Amino acid sequence: MKLVRYGQPGKEKPGLIDQDGKLRNLSGVIDDINPAQLSDKALAKLAKIKPAKLPLVRGNPRMGCPVAGVGKFIAIGLNYADHAAETGQAIPAEPIIFMKAISCIQGPDDNVMLPKDSTKGDWEVELGVVIGKQARHVTQRDALDYVAGYCVVNDVSERAFQFERGGTWDKGKGCDTFGPIGPWLVTRDEITDPQKLAIWLDLNGQRMQTGNTKTMIFNVKKLISYVSQFMTLEAGDVITTGTPPGVGVGIKKDGKPAPVFLKKGDVMHLGIDGLGTQTQKVVAFKK
Repeated sequence: MKLVRYGQPGKEKPGLIDQDGKLRNLSGVIDDINPAQLSDKALAKLAKIKPAKLPLVRGNPRMGCPVAGVGKFIAIGLNYADHAAETGQAIPAEPIIFMKAISCIQGPDDNVMLPKDSTKGDWEVELGVVIGKQARHVTQRDALDYVAGYCVVNDVSERAFQFERGGTWDKGKGCDTFGPIGPWLVTRDEITDPQKLAIWLDLNGQRMQTGNTKTMIFNVKKLISYVSQFMTLEAGDVITTGTPPGVGVGIKKDGKPAPVFLKKGDVMHLGIDGLGTQTQKVVAFKK
């Protein structure tokens, strides 16, 4: 299934995308797509519904984050070897974990706002993993059993905040609007292998990132198992799993650093095979 939440911010309704790509209203069946609806049992119940019997949604409504009530937004850094190389950092021996503030979460096509005093805004297309049930000290063998589904994430970053302001990476990762998620939550039964997904991002129509989840240093199974050793994962938690090369801070020209950073008016368009696409316009800071 491809589950969505659509409508104005704070007033989203649950829906699903049928086999013809049409949006159907689920609000007569469930109140929202929240952690309680992400268990295997709840998803199996939804899967029995015949989409043709659900009301068709007309027009092109705004899409919100496909999961309501995200408790933790967990991110993995430097999880593609070629991305680590372009940023001049060593390949990590263990997954690098940082947190994105849940207040940065927004819809997949909402504007991205550069924070006040931003000078080095950047993009990162990533595979997002949505947890479906409580996970604590799980094995890699069982890890995917804890997945409700997958989604596209843009791990928008402010590199000056991240690298030049001391402390951890979090301050450059959790600014308002820095967490577009969606458009869909694609349930795990539709994704045979999360390590065989093409992933890409365009900036102003120019391809910047091209990759595949098969080149992750630590695969999805490893990441879920690893993170669950340090914190209990709950239904609705999102793990965003790292980005392939092609980010702005890593761009070179004639072998020399020539970084490109986001500016007002830029447009990011990104996607992952089977998980849909996002488009965001970059806007200036507004209090």
